[in-house]
Amino acid sequence: MTETLNTSAGSRPNSWTGAAAILFDLDGVLTPTAVVHERAWQELFDGYLETVPEKDGYQESDYFDHIDGKPRFDGVRDFLTSRGITLPEGPADDDPDNITVQGLGNRKNRIFNEIVGSGVEPYAGSVRFLEAVLDRGLKVAVVSSSRNAPSVLRAAGLADRFEVVVDGVVAAEEGLPGKPDPATYEYAARLLDLPSEQCIVVEDAVSGVQAGSAGSFHSVIGVDRGAGRQTLLDAGATLVVSDLGELL
Repeated sequence: MTETLNTSAGSRPNSWTGAAAILFDLDGVLTPTAVVHERAWQELFDGYLETVPEKDGYQESDYFDHIDGKPRFDGVRDFLTSRGITLPEGPADDDPDNITVQGLGNRKNRIFNEIVGSGVEPYAGSVRFLEAVLDRGLKVAVVSSSRNAPSVLRAAGLADRFEVVVDGVVAAEEGLPGKPDPATYEYAARLLDLPSEQCIVVEDAVSGVQAGSAGSFHSVIGVDRGAGRQTLLDAGATLVVSDLGELL
């Protein structure tokens, strides 16, 4: 079943006729865990950079410039590259206390899980939008670079809404490149048995918007949680809102 969802005039499309599914990013779109990721990354790199004091310290802008929306270990590599640092890769299950790419990534994951262990409150506007989408008969999926997506969905009370979740674990198992490549979104569309052209991508990260723009998707909704409206438009967003509740 396809529907035309309500939109207002101006920067938004007049209709979404032909859309049959919404593919949601998780952190920063459905849940405020993007903020938790920011905190975890800062804690990780603040601690690590104390061991290399000749390098510039971690800045808030580093999250959006080098990390946001990417698979975890790509974020580690890209941040280190920004500081001219090269580390051994290490095994995938490397100890979080080891100074390797995998070790630092696993340390960040440990920090993140410690923070979210007490529960996650989803964005109210996103929940209203999700319920409206489901009421209209559209299919939905979560497409996240995070390997923690299922646990975050459970903590937010949203796990039962999504039969299809393509996260970092699935991407690794299927050999799918991460965002900004569109492969994970395209894979979610296939799992929903739909062509990409009938799927709307919803993203808050530049790399995620770029992924949606790079594929043949119906449209890309950017949610501005800090990346900046114009930045998301420049990355390929069809429209940008500050909260998905604005679309109802």
